[in-house]
Amino acid sequence: MEEQDFEGMNILSRRLCFVLPVGSLGLLVLSAGIPVAQTAQTAAKLAGQASFRRQCAVCHGEKGEGTKRYQSPLIGSRTEPELAGYIAAKMPPGPASAHCSAGDAKSIALFIYDAFYSPVAQARNRAPSIALSRLTVKQYRNAVSDLLSSFRSPVAVGPDRGLQSEYYKVGRPDGGQRALTRVDPQVHFNYATAVPIAQDPDPYQFSMVWRGSVYAPETGDYDFIVKTEHAAQFYINDDQKPLIDALVKSGDRTEYRGSLYLVAGHYYPLRLEFYKGVTGVDNLEKVKKKPPLPASISLEWKRPKQAEEVVPERCLAPITVQASYVASTPFPPDDRSIGYERGTSVSKAWQEAAVTSALDTSEFVKTHLRDLSGVADDAKDRTTRLHDFCVQFVTRAFRRPLDADLQARYVDRQFLPDQDPGVSVKRVVLLALSSPRFLYLDSGAANPDSFATASRLSFALWDSAPDAELMRAATQGELSTREQVGKQADRMLSDVRAWAKLRDFFMLWLRVDQYPDLAKDAKQYPEFDPVVATDLRTSLELELREIALGDHSDYRDLFLSDRLFLNGKLAKIYGGGGDQPSDGVFREVKMKPGERYGVLTHPYLMSSLAYLKASSPIHRGVLIYRNMLGRILQPPPAAFAPLAADLHPDLTTRERVEMQTKPAFCHGCHSMVNPIGYTLERYDAIGRLRDTDNGKPVDTSGEYRKVSGETVHFGGVGDLAKYIADSPEAHSAFVEKLFQNLVKQPIRAYGDRQLPELQSYFEQNQCSIRKLVLEIATRTSIKR
Repeated sequence: MEEQDFEGMNILSRRLCFVLPVGSLGLLVLSAGIPVAQTAQTAAKLAGQASFRRQCAVCHGEKGEGTKRYQSPLIGSRTEPELAGYIAAKMPPGPASAHCSAGDAKSIALFIYDAFYSPVAQARNRAPSIALSRLTVKQYRNAVSDLLSSFRSPVAVGPDRGLQSEYYKVGRPDGGQRALTRVDPQVHFNYATAVPIAQDPDPYQFSMVWRGSVYAPETGDYDFIVKTEHAAQFYINDDQKPLIDALVKSGDRTEYRGSLYLVAGHYYPLRLEFYKGVTGVDNLEKVKKKPPLPASISLEWKRPKQAEEVVPERCLAPITVQASYVASTPFPPDDRSIGYERGTSVSKAWQEAAVTSALDTSEFVKTHLRDLSGVADDAKDRTTRLHDFCVQFVTRAFRRPLDADLQARYVDRQFLPDQDPGVSVKRVVLLALSSPRFLYLDSGAANPDSFATASRLSFALWDSAPDAELMRAATQGELSTREQVGKQADRMLSDVRAWAKLRDFFMLWLRVDQYPDLAKDAKQYPEFDPVVATDLRTSLELELREIALGDHSDYRDLFLSDRLFLNGKLAKIYGGGGDQPSDGVFREVKMKPGERYGVLTHPYLMSSLAYLKASSPIHRGVLIYRNMLGRILQPPPAAFAPLAADLHPDLTTRERVEMQTKPAFCHGCHSMVNPIGYTLERYDAIGRLRDTDNGKPVDTSGEYRKVSGETVHFGGVGDLAKYIADSPEAHSAFVEKLFQNLVKQPIRAYGDRQLPELQSYFEQNQCSIRKLVLEIATRTSIKR
């Protein structure tokens, strides 16, 4: 390859930004020289500015940026009255006689709040910008997988679930007599010594085949397990090489495993073959003199960092899709420090992973070239047709048509005379997937063309490249109006890839994405095991999907719904199951009034935000304060270790927390967090309801001080749930966090009116999550 072919890779070593004007916020700016009317408030601000410079700047800096004496910047989320109260009680450090007067503290708080402390001031002073972003790891894997899949015939997966099954009377499927065809919800059968086929049964030999596809809910390594006493073969995403080959039995082994890396939001083809039989007539006659052997077959899996379970019906489809390429090269994790995954920084490790993955993909394309290109190895015009294939490949990789210069650079020059055209294709694929035109998102231009619009829309909704229909619309000029873009967005939201992205958002928003290995004290909670933890996670995912994309799609149901998805095992622990058997499948159950309030009190969330033996009001309060109410908390000054319950056997969890967080250096943050977490004390360490804690009645009273300074009092979780459901503060926080996760950019970089306008749209549309997703994707895809 020529050196200029990789000229764009130099971008990988630096971060570029497209800066958008934010507009005036109409607030007092230090040293801005802006004349203002001499109102009482302005006079107070000016007095506060003078007092700050005289008493505070020596420690905090002229603009609150910090100094060697006190390095942390003066930023936070306290309200202005809270800030004034803190200054009066604590500043300057030393004896109480040296602290600011109440009047001085109020004017200083007024000044610093508007100048650099408040979130609005922070946004103004940071000059938010839209950063040039590379693909995140998820986006990269999705884009590569979908790019290669675009060269195979698409197969639509309908609403039907389960697997297509065929039962044969004798022998192997290729030579046996097919007796029955049907759809099985899952593969989990125990026939004992009987047979699954009513017609002309032979309990000594029969076979079965299941075909269809399996959906991967999340990205990672999946362990597939086949359990049977007889012979079996299991194929997934490859119809030639079995992942599990138990065709030849040895010993008493009944369990077989194979591991495969899968990407979330995609279906993968599978086939499972089962054989019960013997070979040879004499052998069969000898066998039939004895009772028939028992026969069972089960297809199970272990999702990433979860317990084993039978592959559920909801993840199976009776349609066989085309095989997908999976880019499984390990990448360093993306930055998530500000609440969403970003691709705004590039390390040497990331560059090496990108090149390695491009090499692996190019080798795969070369190996499967006939399948992907449709060009036979002995075709007379093979070189010409492979050249055309490469033009299509690079066009789809770059997400826009190629001009003459790009085609010459990325395709024409790679087809050298007397060179195997397969090698030329490999060079093209490697060059295209290493190019910034593939690796970077087109997110900065204020007036995007149709292809940039298509790309923005697809990555906002799918974290992947545009599909054929979206590219067709871009080519035909059908993405030039808001209505046209909205129509495409509505179509795309019904795709399973859209839910895969939304699921990741909700799991991050609820802070349960990092709790896969959920465990509790076995003596205190003997019923809570890895299977229950996995079932609870499934229950939460089902509830989130129903609320987010169901008929109502109402954000308020996240806090007010009185329903849970329970299977038989969970119903025995958490109630509400009625007469459901212990092995009953998941179904939506209406709980008793006052027992549950949406995902806010979901047992998986309550279990995740708790300790091995006890609940944790602090963890629960922090989640609500930060993620649901959008407030900022400074990191704790030291590592926090909870007081052991055994050391204070007479205290409730609430009493222990109050004791430990009473010191002054703790009280500042915990006075805001703890009272919220206390409202959830009716739920123990596994999220089960309780009325007493350590023999004492549970105290669920709490409070919250709003941004306005007003204090809201809660009698329990019901009051808290209603407040979050209807609170403009919570609405604003949800809108901003959803925006960030969809677009991978800060919302204020799109203008200071973006957040209030989207919040207003959200509230005017009955807090519809679905409509909000579509509005965000549409807005950020077209002209800004």
